[in-house]
Amino acid sequence: MMLSQLTPQVRQYLVVTGNYWAFTLTDGALRMLVVLHFHSLGYSPLEIALLFLFYEIFGVVTNLFGGWLGAHLGLNRTMNIGLGLQVVALVMLLVPTAMLSVPWVMAAQALSGIAKDLNKMSAKSSIKLLVPADAQGALYKWVALLTGSKNALKGVGFFLGGALLVGLGFTGAIAFMAAALALVWCASLIALKHDLGKAKSKPKFRDIFSKSPAINILSAARLCLFGARDVWFVVALPVFLSQTLGWDHWQTGGFLALWIIGYGAVQALAPRITGKASGRVPDGRAAMLWAAALAMTPAVIALGLDAALAPQTLIVAGLMVFGLLFAINSSLHSYLIVSLARADGVSLDVGFYYMANALGRLLGTLLSGWVFQAAGQGAVGLAACLWISTALLLLTVLISVWLPRN
Repeated sequence: MMLSQLTPQVRQYLVVTGNYWAFTLTDGALRMLVVLHFHSLGYSPLEIALLFLFYEIFGVVTNLFGGWLGAHLGLNRTMNIGLGLQVVALVMLLVPTAMLSVPWVMAAQALSGIAKDLNKMSAKSSIKLLVPADAQGALYKWVALLTGSKNALKGVGFFLGGALLVGLGFTGAIAFMAAALALVWCASLIALKHDLGKAKSKPKFRDIFSKSPAINILSAARLCLFGARDVWFVVALPVFLSQTLGWDHWQTGGFLALWIIGYGAVQALAPRITGKASGRVPDGRAAMLWAAALAMTPAVIALGLDAALAPQTLIVAGLMVFGLLFAINSSLHSYLIVSLARADGVSLDVGFYYMANALGRLLGTLLSGWVFQAAGQGAVGLAACLWISTALLLLTVLISVWLPRN
């Protein structure tokens, strides 16, 4: 089918998705480039972790204020602002190596964090406006495809970052990505619909805090869900794989990249797994049940570690099950927020929700390092993080009881 034969809504969906894909590739590649390059320069793990601290903190702030900005300016503008800021963040890293100090790179990562969440909030909000209100099955499918493809491409971005570093060096890789993303940005400025997502009634600044009980409950559940993942996935797991199991950096990075690609593929297939083929779309009850299934996984892995079962087999198998169930939970939540958000000023609700998502990631990241180290690292430290993960998932289940049904 020719592009001109597609409906305007589908053409806009393709533009939004293309923007999101291009941004995600550079985001994943940039993270891998920074980790590998600064490790080769002799930076300690703590210093490298600090490089990403502002990335996460500014994600919380951007999602909170970005929804209000999107309702005022339109989602096309906030998406294009995100793409432009990512180009600037990449260009900041083209300075001579002697100038790549920790504060400078943290500033570039802060800008990249703002760009990422403006782009994500705009992409997710746009889908609400491109699908008819009575086509919930189509909405679920489109949200799942966008979310799943994003996470799969983030994993591909990890591999791309490593390949570009080997082939072009750090400066060459950054320059290549900045030039490619600048081309995407120019195309987006022309192709995106100018009034997409602009609220008819201009929201006041206080409206950034959602007043919908359903949005507030879902946001609280999302915070706990992502805190439960990152409390063991961000710091404790990579260190455990490296120090305790003896994996080298390529094994650890490659395995986690493949895990993210598989996780994204499951997210895209979530509508089929959860029953859309039989005409059902998920509601609060489905979110509660899938969260309950997920809550058992870290508990089983922790019990296996406490019983001194073969750690490598246990972790790999446990991660596969956790990834499958977590991807379905994440996809369900992504559909529910877009479905529950109000049509006029949709970015306000979506931005508030993803603020909770970013806050959960930040909480999980901080807990992951602190709990793992305080518990003694190794299998004991990882098990402690897994028990925290289980507690957060049980809290997710409890909160989900109050989500709307049908």
